[in-house]
Amino acid sequence: MSSQQGRRRRIEVEESGDITIVHFVDKKILDEQNIQMIGDDLFRLVDELGRHKLLLNFSNVEFLSSAALGKLITLNRKIQAVRGKLALCSISKDIREVFEITKLDKLFSIYPDEQTALASF
Repeated sequence: MSSQQGRRRRIEVEESGDITIVHFVDKKILDEQNIQMIGDDLFRLVDELGRHKLLLNFSNVEFLSSAALGKLITLNRKIQAVRGKLALCSISKDIREVFEITKLDKLFSIYPDEQTALASF
């Protein structure tokens, strides 16, 4: 049985010029298996599809686990390795606090909305 069977799409991807915009389908990114799938999909964008300008839009996300933060850190490393850029936007107040507490707000470029983030590239 393929691991792809029954797999539900966790992210939606759109293009704006050479910038790839990722929207998360789930409101809660807590489950380890879902986080693994999201990470695999995001890494594939960089490693296999050559997308080096990524904007992650969190407008639909209400909860995010620390394991998901680990995937974002790995994604950031991959994009830096190819001299690309990763930006995050539309992060809720609660999730933003997690980024601040963990000092990840210093690592990532975080913007209040998608338009502001797109203008940063």
